[in-house]
Amino acid sequence: MASAPQKMTIAKALNAGMRAAMEADPKVVLLGEDIGKLGGVFRITEGLQKDFGEDRVLDTPLAESGIMGTAVGLALRGYRPVVEIQFDGFVYPAFDQIISQVAKMHYRSQGHLKLPMVIRIPYGGGIGAVEHHSESNEAYFAHTAGLRVVTSSTPEDAYWMIQQAIASDDPVVFYEPKRRYHERGEVELGDSAPLALNDAVVRAEGSDLTLVTYGPMVKTALIAAQAAEAEGTSVEVVDLRSLSPLDRPTILDSVVKTGRAIVVHEAQTFLGMGAEVAALIQQEAFYHLEAPVLRVGGYNIPYPPSRHEEVFLPDIDRILDAVDRSLAY
Repeated sequence: MASAPQKMTIAKALNAGMRAAMEADPKVVLLGEDIGKLGGVFRITEGLQKDFGEDRVLDTPLAESGIMGTAVGLALRGYRPVVEIQFDGFVYPAFDQIISQVAKMHYRSQGHLKLPMVIRIPYGGGIGAVEHHSESNEAYFAHTAGLRVVTSSTPEDAYWMIQQAIASDDPVVFYEPKRRYHERGEVELGDSAPLALNDAVVRAEGSDLTLVTYGPMVKTALIAAQAAEAEGTSVEVVDLRSLSPLDRPTILDSVVKTGRAIVVHEAQTFLGMGAEVAALIQQEAFYHLEAPVLRVGGYNIPYPPSRHEEVFLPDIDRILDAVDRSLAY
């Protein structure tokens, strides 16, 4: 039975979700740098080591490859490890483990071996950080067969999706929009999740144009949709939630209804998630389109110094400019 909704931040919702998963299954263990006594750089795991002990919430050395290799071994022995990568740009030392082992083991063993593990990655910019602390590298992992890649944009999604990811028998790369950690919202603490892990959701209904987005850009897209509405344009906002696999029906149903689509993400547009979504729409909804599918994202450069990140990151004006260009066709 569902209890009354609770107001909490995305950070607190993730903490509560992991706590619920650890209470439900003693095989769930957390690994990461400073996640124990400190509670993580962003305090996402705060209090969990105190309540569950050092055997289940492990402070690890600063060695991402070693952390990931340990998690692979734990998963093979029947545990459900949840690995925290402290910042997005720190995942690269573990890249070989993720691509060569985590993603391939189930296929390599012809289904006999499973790696039920979650790789938590705080990602994206907007926090004024230094190099390697603000990247959006989700396309690497979405491109890799054998991995599920998901990202939450609301506290309720954070609470439920982290539990679903931990319960999954597939390895899941779980992207957390770090600049939204302190966004507040209502969370229904019921017995079951309102959506499946790979479901997209329409965050705002519209009829003239579809904005397809995810993670930190959902809030920006919703504000842009409100601004467009004030100028007489009805914009629908689709939050992908799952980047691999994609919820094709929800995307296509929206575009068939509106006839126009723009894909928005923080990552560089070149070979980003927007390219795959645009290709899907072009192939499956071509005869419903009134204009080409447009993309709004970061520029094709390394992530800039913090004083320039607001120029790099998509904002409301860049989204509204794309809306105007789409409507002009």
